Amino acid sequence: WEEDGGADKCSPSLTGEPRKYDPNFKGPIEKRGCTDIVCCILFIICVLAYIAVGILAWSQGDPRKAIYPTDSRGQFCGQAGTPLNKSMVFYFNILKCASPLVLLEFQCPTTQMCVEKCPEKYMTLLSAYPIKKDFDYYKNFCQEGVTNSMVRSDLGTRLCPAVLIPSKSFTKRCFPSLGMNNGKVTVGGKDTVNDGEGNTVPAEDLLYGVKNATVVIEARQVVMKIFEDYTHSWYWILIGLAIAMVLSLLFIILLRYLAAIMVWVVIALLILVIGYGIFHCYMEYASLKGEPGANVTLQELGFQTDFAVYLQLQQTWLAFMIILAIVEVIIILLLIFLRKRILIAIALIKEASRAIGHVMCSLFYPLFTFLLLALVIAYWAVTAVFLSTSNQPIYKVFNESACEYSRQTCSPANFSDSPEKKACPDSQCLFAFYGGETPYHKYLIVLQFYNVFLFFWCANFVIALGQMTLAGAFASYYWAFSKPDDIPTFPVFSSLGRSLRYHTGTLAFGALILSVVQLIRVLLEYLDHKLKGAQNKFAKFLLCCLKCCFWCLEKIIKFLNRNAYIMVAIYGKNFCTAAKDAFFLLLRNMIRVAVLDKVTDFLLFLGKLLVVGLVGVFAFFFFSGRVKAFADTAPNLHYYWVPILTVAVGSFLIASGFFSVYSMCVDTLFLCFLEDLERNDGSAEKPYLMPENLRKILKKKNTAQPGQ
Repeated sequence: WEEDGGADKCSPSLTGEPRKYDPNFKGPIEKRGCTDIVCCILFIICVLAYIAVGILAWSQGDPRKAIYPTDSRGQFCGQAGTPLNKSMVFYFNILKCASPLVLLEFQCPTTQMCVEKCPEKYMTLLSAYPIKKDFDYYKNFCQEGVTNSMVRSDLGTRLCPAVLIPSKSFTKRCFPSLGMNNGKVTVGGKDTVNDGEGNTVPAEDLLYGVKNATVVIEARQVVMKIFEDYTHSWYWILIGLAIAMVLSLLFIILLRYLAAIMVWVVIALLILVIGYGIFHCYMEYASLKGEPGANVTLQELGFQTDFAVYLQLQQTWLAFMIILAIVEVIIILLLIFLRKRILIAIALIKEASRAIGHVMCSLFYPLFTFLLLALVIAYWAVTAVFLSTSNQPIYKVFNESACEYSRQTCSPANFSDSPEKKACPDSQCLFAFYGGETPYHKYLIVLQFYNVFLFFWCANFVIALGQMTLAGAFASYYWAFSKPDDIPTFPVFSSLGRSLRYHTGTLAFGALILSVVQLIRVLLEYLDHKLKGAQNKFAKFLLCCLKCCFWCLEKIIKFLNRNAYIMVAIYGKNFCTAAKDAFFLLLRNMIRVAVLDKVTDFLLFLGKLLVVGLVGVFAFFFFSGRVKAFADTAPNLHYYWVPILTVAVGSFLIASGFFSVYSMCVDTLFLCFLEDLERNDGSAEKPYLMPENLRKILKKKNTAQPGQ
């Protein structure tokens, strides 16, 4: 690498040919054709199929299963179609509720029936049926029509629970009454229970079943309280978000006028903080001099699980001091050699503020992106819930004697008059499991994955649309020879129209590549969750490496996509060509890219922290009632953290929205600036379009136009 006139150069064979001067180029090309048409057609077909999946899920699913208690026949207890006095749900085997399926399907894979009240005694089926009084009580928790003789056969285990556990009602569900004795979980005074399959298990196993079975119920109660809190505090939340918006605008204005001061202050603070770290390490090193055992080396100490032991050694603080000193020297040397790059970054940050000032509607474009993303998220969430509640109770024929229909599917509604009942009089149509035997139910997991994949694709498409739209608007600003006269009247709307009309396929192509990587990451997380109990260290190591690689790959693709969309917005080429051009252009200016990207990202990160911190602290003191002046004004809430968290998250989203526009503006102007350096030479025929302060930093100047 070498520096020549402010440019970073290397062999053209490695980085592509620099762009040549074009006298007809005046900014984003108006006359362009459609790009990546095949991907556009594929995206439209997939979205139409996604809509069909949603309609199918809505016709099959019933989200009430996630809220209201149902028996194994799918009837809501205490509602129409069931005895009104039987409003509780009783689980035959609560241990099966510990299965992860209960979270996926909102149902425990065990027989559920509506009962009048929860069991109050601990007894097993085998101990109850010989005693008439006990069996009469036990029958309240069995299927209808059960007799003493049925219990002696295998059929009894299907008609009745193997064991009754003392339970209490919680939101109309019967859950075991758990206690503690000598540090052990007990139920009914016993620390072991029958699992319903002839095995004795610890009572604490019930704890996991109860937790899983109640997760949706407890969430519903919390949601209701949160909703009530929102009704009492929504106007104060809006005020907090309005303050966040004002602070975000003020930060962008400050960047326009005080960018240089802010950047150098941040750098100075970083150097001072590291310098203090060196001083602190030296003081700790000096204070340990002469202390017993402080002169032991790290090699002699070996590995210790208590890391505080290392802080008692002189060698530890000496190592910290040397590392920080090396970092400090590297930063100072980088500042000396890259001072011009930092000045370029500051100039571009200022120019980005000017560009936003001329294209003010760009600051509100994130609202459009937010609405589209909200629509995509809502559609995905609703479809996921309906798919998850699409499983139906499956009933099988169970009998004592030989029967040709044994274990075949049946319908309990008309089983008494069915051929199966006539051929096998002692048979019963009993609940077997939740699922379905139609093609729809067999491929339900495939539809769930399709729902997740299309969610990623549509969300990435919306984000890509916003990036290309803003890139086109800011490119129009940069390439305008006379600002603001040559800027289009509605640059954002013009760019949005071009993006949707000509480049839907390109947006879908870039979003598809990113979505595939994200889906693979989801699958890797799923595998990691499955292998948590495994002892295969090689598999864990391999999985960890794959997760790390795909995380890096996702970051790289996002960076390349972003710059590719900028080139598409300017030149109207297809995705692959634009990505190649952007990659080679950035490669030819690698040092500038690294410095500018980090300086800008760090400044915007500080801006987000500032906005969220100021608004969050104000919200905390207001809603928590810590300040007496606000005690009478603040609303009474169940959870005062609800509006605080909402304001903090909302402030972060608002700040991210404003600063994402700013970041996109900087990236677009940067690419345009690099192309400006390659296209033009400052002559009367090929004048630079970069701002004057950038030309001064680079020691470039435009030759006066003829006649001037």
